[in-house]
Amino acid sequence: MENMTPFGSAFSGRRVLVTGHTGFKGAWLCEWLLGLGATVTGVSLPPNTTPSLFTQLGLARRVRHIIGDIQDPAVLAKVVQTHKPEFIFHLAAQALVRESYVRPRETFSVNGMGTLNLLEALKEYQQPCAAIFITTDKCYENREWYHGYREEDELGGRDPYSASKAVAELIIASYRNSFFANHSVKIASCRAGNVIGGGDWAKDRILPDCISALQKKKSILVRNKKATRPWQHVLEPLSGYLWLAAALSHGMLRRAELAELTSAFNFGPDHESNRNVEELVSEVLQHWPGRWEDKSDPNAPHEAGLLQLSTDKAYALLRWRPVWNFSETVAQTVEWYHDAERLKATKEFQAQTQKQISQYVKQAGDLQIPWAVARIGK
Repeated sequence: MENMTPFGSAFSGRRVLVTGHTGFKGAWLCEWLLGLGATVTGVSLPPNTTPSLFTQLGLARRVRHIIGDIQDPAVLAKVVQTHKPEFIFHLAAQALVRESYVRPRETFSVNGMGTLNLLEALKEYQQPCAAIFITTDKCYENREWYHGYREEDELGGRDPYSASKAVAELIIASYRNSFFANHSVKIASCRAGNVIGGGDWAKDRILPDCISALQKKKSILVRNKKATRPWQHVLEPLSGYLWLAAALSHGMLRRAELAELTSAFNFGPDHESNRNVEELVSEVLQHWPGRWEDKSDPNAPHEAGLLQLSTDKAYALLRWRPVWNFSETVAQTVEWYHDAERLKATKEFQAQTQKQISQYVKQAGDLQIPWAVARIGK
């Protein structure tokens, strides 16, 4: 492992912009980037949950924290031109399926036009930059197949959230082909499975709902127990985003493959982690005893019953693969929440989160996954 470091030191001393940095995935990404030595700028609306991982980690004091709405093109144009990022991770979004039924117009505006606004800002940006646009596995036209969706499969979406993300993917592909083929900014999009992990406090997500009920010693109310999803720990797709960005920026792969990298990628778990909600809740209860109740509602807004991803492309081009299996993913997630009950100070939350990142990186290194053992400068 001598002279080796995660992502080949690609982010050490580099300027990184994260949109949506106040969200769950954004906060984990910022914490990891800071640990990698990056200078991080974040632009987002304020945290929309109490508590929030962003606040627990004290990130407002540790990154260049900008409150701004990505629906305003002037906000993104100013941030890009002022802070001159070398990497961009676009996570800002309206991220809840059920909320999209309540606020469909805003969902399409944030997820579609917000993405377009960032692309417009990057059109005028002349500095070398790797820009990773994060959408979702729900951008596919879900026919509830038993095999995983591949990146070239049809896009679509029955609910406003899924459709808005399909729209975002179409916008990204259109701009990449029309304006960025010979540009200094290299663009890729990423589609992840259902992400869980410590510090997610959003409503209408099964894992936070489980933890909230367990903390209050109440039954977990399960509304769609047979729905199957590709569950993965938040660090799994983040490692893919970071490695893809490093490859785009540093040419860690052959130059001939650059065109293949400026495209869409799936980052999902192994097939065995495709479990239904009942199995997920049962696994949670193995680590935090409690009870659950079936609250299926036939009149509830539609949510897909089956969704799986193929990650063959990420493995073929990046040699990326998951580190933690389903059991380890749930165990690490519940451990974070369980330990968090006794934590008070910001530094304690930082230590707890950094500990899990370190464990994940070590296990990836033990498995000789390329991003974890990349040689410095290679």
